[in-house]
Amino acid sequence: MRTKPLNKTPPVAKAVTGSPSHELRIIGGQWKRSKIKVIDKPGLRPTPDRVRETLFNWLGQDLTDWRCVDAFAGTGALGFEAASRGAKSVLMLEQDAQLVGLLGETQKRLSATAVQVQKGDAMMALQRLAPGSLDVIFLDPPFDGAHFEKALQASAQAVVPGGWVYLEAPVAWQAEALAACGLQPVKYMKAGAVHAHLLQRPIEG
Repeated sequence: MRTKPLNKTPPVAKAVTGSPSHELRIIGGQWKRSKIKVIDKPGLRPTPDRVRETLFNWLGQDLTDWRCVDAFAGTGALGFEAASRGAKSVLMLEQDAQLVGLLGETQKRLSATAVQVQKGDAMMALQRLAPGSLDVIFLDPPFDGAHFEKALQASAQAVVPGGWVYLEAPVAWQAEALAACGLQPVKYMKAGAVHAHLLQRPIEG
């Protein structure tokens, strides 16, 4: 993995207001402006355009050869954004059958050969990932669930040293709690009710 320098002055994310959209657009890469269908479903919180734009400014626009997992994928906005920017592989984990179907439709429409959609429990799948096998994991667990700590711990093991974990949560995670999960905070922003964190597995030695 090539650790890229982070943009020190990323765009400031603003709170997203208004009625829920029924489509999102991919922001950058080969599928820029391509649409992703969004359905009204309890607990489904697609990552807004401004947040995705800021995240990929942090990570760098070129994700060529990166290995990614989009856990609790939902609409798949983060995973498709990564694939659009050159990711070598993107595994999307989603339990809801209707959302899995929509992810598969988008994958076929875009001919996104790097994307694999897997139906099942994202938490269990995270715990089974090979240690040090990934460059970035996108985590957006249900806000009313109890998955956060275990998901962070599993993700810290699955990414390479120096690799990234992106977390959306209903509260801001402090450095001490993140350190207990094997991660360190690098970037943070708040957009509406969402607290977005870019975390890194420390490089030992």
